[in-house]
Amino acid sequence: MSARPDLPFRSLYRHGFARVAACVTRSHVADPPRNAESAIAAARRCHEQGVAVAVFPELGLCGYAIEDLLMQDTLLDAVERAVEQVVAASGGLMTVLVVGAPLRHGSRIYNTACVIHRGRLLGVVPKTYLPTYREFYEARHFASGAGAPGADIRVGALSAPFGTDLLFAADDVPGLVVGVEICEDMWIPVSPGAEAALAGATVLLNLSGSPITIGRARSRSLLCRSHAMRCLAAYAYAAAGAGESTTDLSWDGQTSIHEAGVLLAEGERFAPGEVVTVADVDLDLIRLERASMGTFDDNRRTRPDGHPYRRIGFRLDPPTTDLGLARPVERFPFVPADPAQLAEDCYEGYEIQVAGLEQRLRATGTRRVTIGISGGLDSTHALVVTAKAFDRLGWPRQDILGYTMPGFATSSETKGNAHRLMAALGITATELDIRPSARQMLADLGHPFARGEPVYDTTFENVQAGLRTDYLFRLANRHGGIVVGTGDLSELALGWCTYGVGDQMSHYNVNAGVPKTLIQHLIRWVATTEQFDEDVGEVLLAILSGEISPELVPVEAGAKPQSTEAAIGPYALQDFNLFYTLRYGMRPSKIAFLAERAWADPDRGGWPAGFPADRRPSYDLATIRHWLEVFLRRFFGFAQFKRSALPNGPKVSHGGSLSPRGDWRAPSDGNAEIWLAELRANVPES
Repeated sequence: MSARPDLPFRSLYRHGFARVAACVTRSHVADPPRNAESAIAAARRCHEQGVAVAVFPELGLCGYAIEDLLMQDTLLDAVERAVEQVVAASGGLMTVLVVGAPLRHGSRIYNTACVIHRGRLLGVVPKTYLPTYREFYEARHFASGAGAPGADIRVGALSAPFGTDLLFAADDVPGLVVGVEICEDMWIPVSPGAEAALAGATVLLNLSGSPITIGRARSRSLLCRSHAMRCLAAYAYAAAGAGESTTDLSWDGQTSIHEAGVLLAEGERFAPGEVVTVADVDLDLIRLERASMGTFDDNRRTRPDGHPYRRIGFRLDPPTTDLGLARPVERFPFVPADPAQLAEDCYEGYEIQVAGLEQRLRATGTRRVTIGISGGLDSTHALVVTAKAFDRLGWPRQDILGYTMPGFATSSETKGNAHRLMAALGITATELDIRPSARQMLADLGHPFARGEPVYDTTFENVQAGLRTDYLFRLANRHGGIVVGTGDLSELALGWCTYGVGDQMSHYNVNAGVPKTLIQHLIRWVATTEQFDEDVGEVLLAILSGEISPELVPVEAGAKPQSTEAAIGPYALQDFNLFYTLRYGMRPSKIAFLAERAWADPDRGGWPAGFPADRRPSYDLATIRHWLEVFLRRFFGFAQFKRSALPNGPKVSHGGSLSPRGDWRAPSDGNAEIWLAELRANVPES
């Protein structure tokens, strides 16, 4: 399935999104003409916003709580005319409208959803499960849609397919397939919506009456989220609101849109008038998740009571204008902006790392570790993970053998931070100057630097990186320990590590599953939640303020130190690229589209808690495109051979790991050409 390359780059419909709305209008009890007018007014607003599909409440054309009036021919005649009224008004509208109505069919009355588009009644879906308990008495009035006659239904002068086996598929928006269920249908163990999802529906709509009681909104939200997650689908929900009869009940008009378990949007509850809740659902994400999670389709194939569905097509003709993007896009997909969620993620991430190392030490019977401490972010975090693991095991921290190994470009600041951190944690600290050994090796290699020439090439850098790792392994041999690795997920993605005898290798790497953008927040969490003494927290916060640098190339006094991000790109962007490549397998053009939405304006959207205000950049499309090209070259065309030989380490993020034994298995001799071609063909330079 392909995107819509015929549409402009900044069109959401080009990139596999579809705009969905959950609408609640003020109800008019037993007044179908006025309810139809309200639905039409909301439909026009949806059309103006480029909405593809809009769902309205259950029995919205007459009101839900009208009891035995549902048995009156006068009311049912008026409802049929109201359906015709909405169908006629939809002729010039882009939006597919799904409205609730009681309709006669055969010898019974059904609680139905009428699916309407561009002057056509596409189909009518009856409710299957009729609540007849506590305040509900639907079986008094309606027949279940299960086993209902499959012949077309007549609605006034209109005729349309009728049944619970209907799906509605857009001919010109790949992946947009709509399934419908009504209120109680989602409260049962195996819902009609789940069956529709297994049959191919990607957007599930729920028309709901659902009077409000204390706690019911939470239950609805839980069910909607659960359905969206289990069905790997979008789920739009609209409950009856203001204007419904309050003879014995009250109404809140809850609306929400979820996608694969994530809340995209929710509307105001207890609103006095119209509410139109809008979100752009990612049809590509749904398709990719279903393809990746093969058990989804396995469930479909093993269903003993599965039945074929009829597909009814429609043509949306989406707008070509830039409609924006109505969904949250985290700048840091590995780092949520919500403070409570970030705190929970940091807690879990840290505990995952600690538990992983703790078990490895138990299993090997090793009671000492060697670890290189540079004073930078990665080694700092690896050390606080190691210290906590030793505390949990009841082992003395003195058996953590920390080595700071200054080279030709080590700054006094980072070396000082390394010593302060090791002292604060009470580990065994040693400074081992690698410069004499590095000079000897460079001389043995005939490198120009050994003759006094300022040549700072890859060999010059890797001699230093390799010696540090070599020393750590030999020290581990000497002291009966293992080497704890410090390199992170982002470096592995870009191949920004020295292979073999270098920082790519260790006995166990606690950071291998942690992206660079998350590490700083983990360190801040460790400091602010007082996992260690106050003096440790002070050192950790000082380290957070430093520049990310490998400190391998000397600089003149007063000059800016070597910058990793100047060479391989901002980690903020590269982690963004990594997340959508690794977690979903999205096209580069879509990643660029999302990145521009996330990064073009620093004042749009939230920032993670504690993120410094003076370090909040913005990136235009040209910059995004440039660094995405760098990412693609390195990720697909260069770095895999380093990942194919990764040491053990725990998966931490839901975004995935790069272990060849886990989330990412790829050939070491691959190339990036098709990804680069897609980027160049589909992403403008500005």
